[in-house]
Amino acid sequence: MNQAILFNDDLRFDSQHDAWSFTGQLSGQKITIYFHSLQLKQLSSIDSCTKYDLEEITELWLEKNEPEGNEIHIEMR
Repeated sequence: MNQAILFNDDLRFDSQHDAWSFTGQLSGQKITIYFHSLQLKQLSSIDSCTKYDLEEITELWLEKNEPEGNEIHIEMR
């Protein structure tokens, strides 16, 4: 599947979900992407290189999966 997603520049740690997250726009719908990772949770901030990696991970996830609702939860090892 080739879906275009526009990422917002709002990467933050979401303590409620215990994961880093940012939002994006997919087919006109605002979605929140959560990254569940023990390594990422240890970081106090994320640099732009890692942010671009997370965007790429999201794009790869979308090639194989359909979002349900307005949230995507990506489990990372």
